[in-house]
Amino acid sequence: MTTTIDRRSVLKGAVGAGLGAAAAGTGLIAAPAIAQAKYPTRPITMICPWGAGGGTDAVVRIIASLLEKSLGQPVNVVNRTGGSGVVGHSAIATAAADGYTLGIITSEIAMMHHQGLTQLTYENYTTLALMNDDPPGVQVSTSSPYKDIKQLADAIKASAPGKMKASGTGQGGIWHLALIGWLQGMGLKPDHVAWVPSNGAAPAMQDLAAGGLDLVTCSVPEGKAMIDAGKAKSLVIMAPERNPQFKDVPTLKETLGVDFSIGSWRGIGGPKGLPPEVAKVLSAELKKIYDSKEYSDFMAARGLTMRYADAEAAYKFMGESDKAMGAFMKAGGLAKG
Repeated sequence: MTTTIDRRSVLKGAVGAGLGAAAAGTGLIAAPAIAQAKYPTRPITMICPWGAGGGTDAVVRIIASLLEKSLGQPVNVVNRTGGSGVVGHSAIATAAADGYTLGIITSEIAMMHHQGLTQLTYENYTTLALMNDDPPGVQVSTSSPYKDIKQLADAIKASAPGKMKASGTGQGGIWHLALIGWLQGMGLKPDHVAWVPSNGAAPAMQDLAAGGLDLVTCSVPEGKAMIDAGKAKSLVIMAPERNPQFKDVPTLKETLGVDFSIGSWRGIGGPKGLPPEVAKVLSAELKKIYDSKEYSDFMAARGLTMRYADAEAAYKFMGESDKAMGAFMKAGGLAKG
């Protein structure tokens, strides 16, 4: 909590102290002279570990905009990129634990330390809420011979290891782990389909449309531009249920009987040790934002999947994600140590 003391409040306190002394003799109790100011009393910085214009940036900016309205203070988004997400996540974790520097924590925090990129984990943060979780889809080009996920799965099983190629992100990224998990679910080795590292879903989808890849395992919203252009199609999503925004795309479980799901999740948090009263205020406001029409309309327009968990549940969720990611990365030979 932050206490603001100006010259007038000091003078008021001095006068109050004198009155309090006088009142003591009459049995009256003087009220406290200086009241503690209510959080927040100044602008808040919201750190985004990823570049402007991306999915994470879009999510954090709508949250910041709505948080600004509800808290009555500016909430400024700052993109701190680099190190495959390490720079921004480190900036959030090492900020002063006063509630004035927060950030969007992404699924990469459950992966980076397994790769030896950082020692940071979800335990270095005060989690406030989980706000989004986008599952991967399996995309193929419209010229692909595979009309549904079963045909693609059969082709993968019949192919020689490494013959078929996939992409969607860098080596060891969330969409690479999605491929590994799916292959394991089908009883195949993690490297049965060769992974071609890319700088993200957009260039991977372009390569897919050009015929350089057999499939791309990125989220359906990320592949939407190519899908809408008629150059690609989504065969399945790796989620417990269908996305209402892409209701014609089935799940792995209902098509192949593979009960595997994973996602690129995003939550809001601050440094470890945020004052409980500050965390309580922020968590309550984030729940209001999640339930708001503005937030749901924004997410629906972009095909982004809404998923909420309160502070305690979000922390547990991040811990479970950390264990799962570590297992996938170890199985794929991507974990160090």
